[in-house]
Amino acid sequence: MKKLSIHCFQHVSFEDPGCITQWCREKGHEMTFTRFFEKDTIPSTDEYDWLVIMGGPMGVYDENRYQWLVKEKEAIKAAINAGKKVLGICLGSQLIADVLGAKVFPNREKEIGWFNISLTEQAKLHPLWQAMGESFPVFHWHGDTFDLPQQAQLLASSEACRNQAFTVNDQVIGLQFHFEVTAQSLEAMVENGKEELTHGTYIQDAVAISNQRHLIAGNNEKMFRVLDYLAGN
Repeated sequence: MKKLSIHCFQHVSFEDPGCITQWCREKGHEMTFTRFFEKDTIPSTDEYDWLVIMGGPMGVYDENRYQWLVKEKEAIKAAINAGKKVLGICLGSQLIADVLGAKVFPNREKEIGWFNISLTEQAKLHPLWQAMGESFPVFHWHGDTFDLPQQAQLLASSEACRNQAFTVNDQVIGLQFHFEVTAQSLEAMVENGKEELTHGTYIQDAVAISNQRHLIAGNNEKMFRVLDYLAGN
């Protein structure tokens, strides 16, 4: 496997790449960052092989408050058009949907905590996704959702949110949930987002979230599968 240059768009300090960093280190790949909260610059697409777009509490429509969103969207679109492998997580998946022309909007319910997703019939036939099982728990933290981009294939849904994962030609993958979460990043997300842990059908409290930390290892294993697939495809 050739050494890859993987660039990460990180929106807030407490939503980092999690286990993706471990995968890069173990595989010998280089990881670089644009940390928008530190006012970093965005590299040109010829400076990296992959683009990973992380989550954050802002919305894709918050351009007046976060002016860097305009340039970020332009960079994501350029990466897709250049044929780069692009992985978007949570807000990252919403940004991909947005630049591909789909609508992003508030979901009918916030979804925060460990809840099952179920694979679509198409995903069950896919060599990557079918190996993961038909339904399994993942970590969620989102209030928004998106329409499926016209050229995308839906991979997974949950009870609270239909569009949980999609792919475009195995080049672009959007995950509304957090396969990448580690014990450390989980703790940071809970600490920095505790005001959102209010009563709701699909909102777990901090104790319930922490008590299911044993699910992290399985989620990380699935993240590694996704990354291995992208690297080998």
